[in-house]
Amino acid sequence: MVTFSIADWQAWAPHIHDTPAWQTWARAPYCPAGDDAPPRLDFLPAMQRRRLGALARMVFACAWPLAEGRANLPVVYGSQHGETTRDIELLLDLARGEPLSPTSFGLSVHNAVAGQWTIARGETAETVALSAAHCGAEHAFLEACALLRQGYEAALVVLAEELPPAPYRPWIADVPFSYAAAFRIEPGQDWRLAPSDPPACSPAPAWPSPLNLVRNLALGSPGWHHIENGHAWQWTHLDR
Repeated sequence: MVTFSIADWQAWAPHIHDTPAWQTWARAPYCPAGDDAPPRLDFLPAMQRRRLGALARMVFACAWPLAEGRANLPVVYGSQHGETTRDIELLLDLARGEPLSPTSFGLSVHNAVAGQWTIARGETAETVALSAAHCGAEHAFLEACALLRQGYEAALVVLAEELPPAPYRPWIADVPFSYAAAFRIEPGQDWRLAPSDPPACSPAPAWPSPLNLVRNLALGSPGWHHIENGHAWQWTHLDR
C-alpha cells in the first residue's frame, strides 16, 4: 500500500485536449474518430521538435506544464508498447533492403522518450522507463512513490500509448486510441493505492488502467477498483 497526493494532472488524446473535454469523455467514454495533428510544442526549439515522434509529442504536451519552473523532478515513464510507428518504419526499411536511419534507430529504444525529456529540460534527476503488460498505471505510481520515499519533493508519472500501425493490431488489443497522461505526485495522504483480492469472476476492463485512472479523476470519483489479468487494485481518495 502507498499513499500520496496528486498535485496536478493533464491528458491528451485526439480531439480531447483539456480537462473539460476529458470530463465530457469520462461521462460517456468513446474512441475518438478521425485523425488529429499531434501537439505543436511551440515551447521547444524547432530542431528538438523534429526529433520527436507522435508519442513523444503527446508526452511532452502533457508533462511540460506540470514540470514548468521545477527542478530535480524525477520521471516515471510507462508505456507497454512504446513508439510502434517508429518501430514498424524501421522493420519496413529492413524488408525493403534500405539502410536504417541511425537517428531513428537510436530513438526506437523504450527509454528514448524519457531520454529526450531529460535532454530537453536539462534534468538530472532519476528517470525510470517501464513496460508493464498489465496495470501499467498502478506499477508506475508504485515506482514514483518509491522515488518520493528517497526524499524527492515531487515526482512525475507519465503514461502513454499510440494507436498501433495496422500490422500490429491483431496482437495489440489494449490501445483503443492514442493517448498520454501526466501526473505530478507529492508526499501526502490524499490518495491510497493498494492491491486487493480480485473477485472470483472478474470481467475484462473496459479501458486500460491509464485511461481508467484519467476517467475517474475527471469524474471526481472517491474510489474505484481496477481489475486486470487476475490482479486487482483499489484506488481511494481519502479526503472524500
